[in-house]
Amino acid sequence: MSDVVVIGGGHNGLVCAFYLASAGLKVTVLERRGVVGGAAVTEEFHPGFRNSVASYTVSLLNPRVIADMDLPRHGLTVLERRMLNFMPLPDGRALEAGPGRTKASVAQFSQKDAVALDAYGERLDVVADLLRDLVLKTPPNVVAGGWMSAIPELLKSATLGRKFADLSMEMRREILDVFTKSASDYLDRWFESDPIKALLGFDGVVGNFASPNTPGTAYVLLHHVFGEVNGKKGIWGHAVGGMGAITQAMRRACEEKGVRIVTDAAVAHVLVEKGRAVGAVTEAGDVHRARLVVSNLNPKLLYTRLVDAADLPKDFLDRIRVWKSGSGTFRMNVALSELPSFTAKPGREPADHHTAGIIVAPSLAYMDRAYLDARDHGWSREPIVEMLIPSTLDDSLAPKGMHVASLFCQHVRPELPAGFPGGSSWDDHRETVADLMIATVDRYAPGFAASVVGRQINSPLDLERTFGLVGGDIFHGALTLDQLFSARPMLGHGDYRAPIPGLYMCGSGTHPGGGVTGAPGHNAAREILRDVKRRKVA
Repeated sequence: MSDVVVIGGGHNGLVCAFYLASAGLKVTVLERRGVVGGAAVTEEFHPGFRNSVASYTVSLLNPRVIADMDLPRHGLTVLERRMLNFMPLPDGRALEAGPGRTKASVAQFSQKDAVALDAYGERLDVVADLLRDLVLKTPPNVVAGGWMSAIPELLKSATLGRKFADLSMEMRREILDVFTKSASDYLDRWFESDPIKALLGFDGVVGNFASPNTPGTAYVLLHHVFGEVNGKKGIWGHAVGGMGAITQAMRRACEEKGVRIVTDAAVAHVLVEKGRAVGAVTEAGDVHRARLVVSNLNPKLLYTRLVDAADLPKDFLDRIRVWKSGSGTFRMNVALSELPSFTAKPGREPADHHTAGIIVAPSLAYMDRAYLDARDHGWSREPIVEMLIPSTLDDSLAPKGMHVASLFCQHVRPELPAGFPGGSSWDDHRETVADLMIATVDRYAPGFAASVVGRQINSPLDLERTFGLVGGDIFHGALTLDQLFSARPMLGHGDYRAPIPGLYMCGSGTHPGGGVTGAPGHNAAREILRDVKRRKVA
């Protein structure tokens, strides 16, 4: 019998297991697939070509987690992009972004916007720093009961209130804007030219089935910019060996602490006895009993499929059934015979822009049309595509002279409606949409389609079946105001504790949300250890 059973060996499950084992608890991790890592894995998808299957780039992985788990010693190396972003445009020009590049590149479209960049960056840095400070904090929890049970949560609220009170009124207004406005409204205040608004606004729709005109997308934009690589804020990088290198380093760190990891162990249900979670039962019938259970799954998946409805409060279950989960993501990997040559920047020899996040989405209006088209048609016929070519930084991923590319594509409907022409399953349309995504890149880099020698396709349905991403949601739940902070996944359970004693949550469906951060796993472990210390666990 273990002290703890962790359901799901994704990165947050591994982080949580590491901290619990470091405190002396006996921990077992149960992973449904044959390899740990969840959506952060590297696989060979075409003979000789390997790439990150789902999550694909590094920035949000928390420095505290990296240091505590000593991930570099366990094999993790992260290389910085030589250019942060490259946005080819229909008129043959391009916007280039990165230290020492962005301002001069923006100036070709608007001198006014180039001047505004510094003030914009300074404002956003203040908001991002506030968010960074909250990432490893447990949100104040809305609790039932008397004053005694509420006092700890009131103290947390007071601490957060002091941080907010230390800001100027101008910055308080800025924070309100970021959390409530659309990406379009927020960026329109700062800039006049389409390319810079598109470059910055792209982050507001990544993994988010929404238009940049949707209120709240300004926060999603911010969610993607509070990371860092090798101590440099706002930088993005590549893990040598792909995203699986992160989770394999985590696995080694866990095993060093004595964590038992069991793969090919899909959990069928959480074992509840006398009102407490006491273990997990696998689909093979194996019973893993424990003092407590921790879930790294999407909350909707956990409570609607693995927990008996009779063990949950009715209001909780009713609400979790309508937990908003589903992104407009269509994820591909392609094997390339050669690097793309862009109309805006010709040449197939490796160059800085080939190491960048290459964004095909020339304006916020284009992104809005992509969303509306997907909503009405099933997928956008002029989609948004971000392409990364990690083999330009890491030659271990492809044969010499050849390359691999990640295509992170928006927008598609998470689920196709019943009666949809040609079939309502994504299995009926995945190849057609994959062709469209490749053709979209080819319009900006003629010859790209001909260079594709192999491909791996993950529709929203594929992402759900393979990785448990309900509706293909890379965040384990929409990052909307009603699903953030103390309300993630629900008011009364924003502190990683489930409504069943002995059951906890450590996945991206808890604060601070999605991305390969490790923060939910870190925070959940801290709360679990507090309960163990206070003898709240049997």
